Amino acid sequence: MKIAAVTDDGKTISAHFGRAINYLVVTVEDGHITDSELRDKANHHDFHQEESHHDQYLIQPSGYKEAPGHGHGRHSAEKHRRMFETITDCQIVLARGMGQGAYAGLEQMNVRPILTEIKEIETAVQAVIDGTIENHPERLH
Repeated sequence: MKIAAVTDDGKTISAHFGRAINYLVVTVEDGHITDSELRDKANHHDFHQEESHHDQYLIQPSGYKEAPGHGHGRHSAEKHRRMFETITDCQIVLARGMGQGAYAGLEQMNVRPILTEIKEIETAVQAVIDGTIENHPERLH
């Protein structure tokens, strides 16, 4: 089994899935951690550089500008696909916070997202191994 944890430092789980710059992918065999590797992850910063200022707002018939739907839609699905492309071999993703669109996208890929309160990657992975990790859907935004 492979478990990906979103991280900026390789040791702690990032508070926000979309902003994290890496995954630490941990391999678990026979109930033990046998390997880990740091992998790049596309993040919100990457996409903001690609978008023009005009693409960031929708002009409504009333003339008001509103931010597009957060985390859903074709454009968001493409962003999520790019965020997921380096973890297609993983069965679980650990984060401390995540948008609903990313959560749904992982589920569609048959990857189990777990929103945890545990900060240390090693502790969270051990909780997965032990079957004691708790998913906190209230951490969805």
